[in-house]
Amino acid sequence: MPLPRRAVVAALIALPLAAAAQGGAPRDPMQHFFVATLDDYPAELADARKAGKQGLVAMFMWDECPYCERMKKNVLSQPAVQQYYREHFVPIAVDTRGAVPITDLNGRASTEKQFSIDQGIRGTPTTVFYDLDGRPLYRQSGEVRDAATMIRLGQYVASGAYKNRKFADFPGK
Repeated sequence: MPLPRRAVVAALIALPLAAAAQGGAPRDPMQHFFVATLDDYPAELADARKAGKQGLVAMFMWDECPYCERMKKNVLSQPAVQQYYREHFVPIAVDTRGAVPITDLNGRASTEKQFSIDQGIRGTPTTVFYDLDGRPLYRQSGEVRDAATMIRLGQYVASGAYKNRKFADFPGK
């Protein structure tokens, strides 16, 4: 039995409203997820400390990684993800093959590529959370496929649950 025309029209109107209620239209993650950085990671940690954030989250990626691109397009572009991470962490992008000069977390001159090697990054995307002293807290290797899981990952680290339970066992809030 076909749906009445009013029901179809109502459903078509409700879909965009439901999408907006879940966080709005996707936005460029390079502008709205990652912070603009001066490539001085100790300075980023100092800014995080001053702003009352919990630390730094580094997304290790490279331009030709299809998983990284999919994650940027489908997850990091979501306003709810952007808002959560910007409130709790300083999110930075690290190009695992990049020659951009940086000051690493120990205050040494380096490059993004060398920093990635020093951090033991073997594949992309890899997300590493650091405390306010630059110590790694938690590493998530591989693509996070949806916004809810990405937010739950941030909650997992922010709550300290990573200290005594597996991420798979963390329910989130």
